[in-house]
Formats: sequence, structure tokens, C-alpha cells
Amino acid sequence: MTANNFEEYDDPILYDKENGSYISEVPFLFKWASVKPGPIIDLACGTGRVTIPLAEKGLQVTGVDVHKGMLNEARKKSASAGFKVEWLEQDATKLSLGMKSSLIYSVGNSFQHFLTNEEQDGLLSSVNRHLEDEGIFIFNTRFPSAEELLQPATEEYWRSYKDGEHKVDVSTISHYDALQQIQHYTTIRKYKNTHDEMVDEKRTNISLRYVFPKEMERLLDSHGLEIVHIYQDWKETPLTNESDEMVYVCRKIS
Repeated sequence: MTANNFEEYDDPILYDKENGSYISEVPFLFKWASVKPGPIIDLACGTGRVTIPLAEKGLQVTGVDVHKGMLNEARKKSASAGFKVEWLEQDATKLSLGMKSSLIYSVGNSFQHFLTNEEQDGLLSSVNRHLEDEGIFIFNTRFPSAEELLQPATEEYWRSYKDGEHKVDVSTISHYDALQQIQHYTTIRKYKNTHDEMVDEKRTNISLRYVFPKEMERLLDSHGLEIVHIYQDWKETPLTNESDEMVYVCRKIS
């Protein structure tokens, strides 16, 4: 994730308010951890949304992220919870952890933050170098359906939630660059008082790369990673044309 794509993560507290309760990946990852025991590497771990719940289950997890602010919040949370987690600030395209693992994962659709072919190559090369032979790499990415990519370039309501005394209405504006396969998003948060009057507004921008299934198959194979399973969610539902997401389980080819 490049520095100019940080806006959505520059407020770790806000990130956790909006995403912290989503931990549907944990049972899936815990199951694979029982098959592949030993130290685990969480790439693009953020504030430890998934790292800490796995550590709470007694697993040895190393969290890696390039964003200092997100890692600082992760350290506070794990220290407060009393769980020992190693947090490392590194670029996932140039990993040098001094260790190998039989299980590496990257969740939260973090794969989409690697916008160029060179960044994707760097990430997958790093994963290959840090995986034991027959090791497993698990990650997810949004499914590039027509509905997902061809959204109107107008503000569209997404959801609302409570933040203290304020109601927050969240909407998005998106534009898809088909040549680069990158969706450019603006997220708009409108803070409203008890009278439903807007008292503040916050806008953040993010760009996300989309990869098509057959393209992904070739990409993973070129980096010595064999696809074992593809699902549309963390409940292991088979992938279909109507899927919103792709969950990949890959094995390092020895």
C-alpha cells in the first residue's frame, strides 16, 4: 500500500469503529492454523482486527503493516488485552522478516491495495520467500463483477451508524479506470446531530485494483503458488458469477 493511498487508514480509531466488529475470517483461519501449526504471518494486519482474536486463541501471530499509525493502535490494543503479538512495520512487497511460516494470510481485501503489476509481483514474491514448502497463503479480494465495477459516478448512500451522539451517514462516489483495472473511491461521512442536521463532513479517497479470476490463476502460478480452493466467502461457499468476493487458499509449490 503506497503512502498516497493512506487516507482511509489515517484515523485508526475511526477504522475500528467502522470495521472492528467484522471478524468473520477468524474461524476459517483458525481451522487452517490447526492444519498448519507454527508461527503465522498476518500481512497488512492494520489495527490487529484479526491478528488479536487469533492470538487470543493461543496462536503465535506476527502482524506486519506499512502504516505506522495502524500498527501503533494494534500495539495498544494487544497490550491492553494482555496478549503478546510481534508487530513489524515493513513493506509487504519487500518483506525481510528473518523467518518462514507454514501459514501466511492477508485479509480485508488488502490484496487490492497493490495497484501495479510490479507491486503484485513484489507481494507474491515476498509471500513465496517466507512460506515453508507446502505452506499455505490465504487472501481475499473483491469479485470484479459488472455490478461492482460499473457503478454510477454519482454519490450513492451506503450505510449509517452511531458515533457517540452523532449519526453518521456514509456514501460513496466511484470511478472505474478500465485500462488500469483500478476503482477510485471517495467515501463521504456526514455527521448529524439528534435533529438530523449535518454538523460535520469527512471525505477520504482510496484506489483499489481488481483482478479477474483467470488472471489471478496465472499470476499465482507464476509465483509458485497453486490454488487449492476458491470460495465466495469465509463460510466456504462455492464461487459463482454472482459472487461479491473471492477467497483464495493457495499452496507453495515445492
